[in-house]
Amino acid sequence: MPLKKGTSKAVVSSNIKTLVHEWEKDGSIGTSHPATKQKAVKQAVAISMEKAGISRNTQPRGRKK
Repeated sequence: MPLKKGTSKAVVSSNIKTLVHEWEKDGSIGTSHPATKQKAVKQAVAISMEKAGISRNTQPRGRKK
């Protein structure tokens, strides 16, 4: 099933759910074969956030005190 387009949290979480379900069904996410569910979830998060164009490591910018 193709991933949804968009950058909202709802779309990203839906894509993660789709990818994890795909892993549970046939043991692979795309071309990778994560051994555990924890690794599969991490891989799914990385794929769906890359699709949305979002970085996991962003911090809010503010004025330095």
